[in-house]
Amino acid sequence: MKNIVLGVSGGIAAYKAVALARLLVEAGHEVHVVPTADALRFVGQPTWEAISRNPVTTSVHDDVPEVRHVALGQNADLVVVAPATANTLARMTAGLADDLLGTTLLATRAPVLVAPAMHTEMWQHPATQDNVAILRSRGVAVVGPESGRLTGNDSGPGRMSEPADIFERVQEMLADARAADVGGAAAPATGVVDTAKRSRGDLVGVRVLVTAGGTREPIDPVRFLGNRSSGRQGVAIAAAAADRGAEVVLLAANIDGAVLEAVSSDQAVRLVTVGTTAELDSTVHAAARGARVVIMAAAVADYRVAEVADQKIRKEDSPGAAPTLTLVENPDILVSLVRDRQDDQVIVGFAAETVDDEDELLERGRRKLARKGVDLLAVNAVGWSEGFESETNEVRVLDAEGDVVVATAGTKRAVADALLDAVVAELNLPESALGD
Repeated sequence: MKNIVLGVSGGIAAYKAVALARLLVEAGHEVHVVPTADALRFVGQPTWEAISRNPVTTSVHDDVPEVRHVALGQNADLVVVAPATANTLARMTAGLADDLLGTTLLATRAPVLVAPAMHTEMWQHPATQDNVAILRSRGVAVVGPESGRLTGNDSGPGRMSEPADIFERVQEMLADARAADVGGAAAPATGVVDTAKRSRGDLVGVRVLVTAGGTREPIDPVRFLGNRSSGRQGVAIAAAAADRGAEVVLLAANIDGAVLEAVSSDQAVRLVTVGTTAELDSTVHAAARGARVVIMAAAVADYRVAEVADQKIRKEDSPGAAPTLTLVENPDILVSLVRDRQDDQVIVGFAAETVDDEDELLERGRRKLARKGVDLLAVNAVGWSEGFESETNEVRVLDAEGDVVVATAGTKRAVADALLDAVVAELNLPESALGD
């Protein structure tokens, strides 16, 4: 059981925070709801007390003998603010503490997660984007906002993430904290930096290039050769890097818009779309210049059709005879990136393999590592029901010597953060770059 403070600010999405509170309580956590005075205009105090099973107040003058305005933050294992309005984000950035939520946020040393919710114009305003960037640089994690229906007739980015998605992120952050507590001094031996450094924004000032999705090679105007990559893992890596303070460029190859919603409204992520391997090849080399980290998570087609038909290939044009496709090999983008790398650049490759067991997975991964020459290689098993088109993943990360430095399984966001831990260790950033 963990001690969670749920801050609720004054937006219409406060009603969704009731469901989040219920999920946290049902998971066995001790939940203390700290609403702002305006939040109580949307959902009343009796509701919060009934759901959380704890007393609720907004004032720093209540429970003075227990020094509640400080104790809540000191005793918290995690502080969640959902919804986090534009006003609340601005107050957090300024460090204002004239109510119980403000003092709790200043008094805590626990990880903080915010779920923004506001109208599109407010979310996209430079002041809000600057505030979010500052909070991220301080180690505050951000989930959402999503794009969808808002109040009134409005629709666009600014909708608070669903309670189940916020709950999943909470569980991931608590699991990370548990892993750090268990790992202790042994963590550096695995090549993974400690979670406390992650929570302080360990990629602030680092430019990260991520490729995601699957390239497609046209056969004719209506058909293509492709693969089953959804792009979820690469998008999760881009979102996680942005949350840790990085400046991110995401090269997205044929990714569904619903998958891209995780980063589409994030001002820290610059999205560039590509289609074929040739397009990715030219774009990624240009984008890699100036990037400290390059993560090639895209599934790149190994072959393309030698001659693309100008018109649709029809059965009626050659009755009884199936067409023959001649394939030619595509350039190896990862090898060329390693060849052309700048001096201090860290390059991460991916290897999706169909294998019978763990030993074969690692053997194939080490062979690919030797061919590609990358600093880190993320290896995962794929099949009809695992890896591609899935919400979860299981990955082994090999370093340049072929040693396993990360073994992780879970949601693709959890896998993304574990991979980025290995990247941070590889960067060997000075302590000043990891936060004070």
